[in-house]
Amino acid sequence: MLHVCSLSRLNETVERTGATHMVSLINADTAVPRPPRILPERHLFLGFNDIVTPVEGLVPPGEAHVADLIRFIRSWDRSGPLVIHCWAGISRSTAGAFIAACTLNPDADEVALASELRRRAPSATPNARLVAFADKILGRDGRMIDGVRAIGRGADAFEGTPFEMPVG
Repeated sequence: MLHVCSLSRLNETVERTGATHMVSLINADTAVPRPPRILPERHLFLGFNDIVTPVEGLVPPGEAHVADLIRFIRSWDRSGPLVIHCWAGISRSTAGAFIAACTLNPDADEVALASELRRRAPSATPNARLVAFADKILGRDGRMIDGVRAIGRGADAFEGTPFEMPVG
């Protein structure tokens, strides 16, 4: 199972779920203390800002970030849960969860996966730039972009509530 949360809920989510793998999608200069149960080789840290267009002084998500995420997801043996987190648990991490679901279910309908994401996380607003790069890398021909567009912006929230996302 895949779990999604904010940085402030990371340790409790890892402990509650028994997670063995972790992905951090967060600003490069944000300290993310790795929970003791997560081995260093089972933690992917991708540092970039939560933006969809380049902004002076900020690091936008890039295609290489998404390629690294997809490689990590594909290497996850699913013997233990995976936690994906970002700062607030609303944009980068929900994009990561959607990308993971699409990566691990190559024949699944993207709108159905996005709808499941919305059902489980009312505040989810997946970062469109991350989704667009994943759509290209996974050869989804715009269907991932359409799936996220179909669910629209999530409910306003300061921080998302931790949730589970099935990945097949």
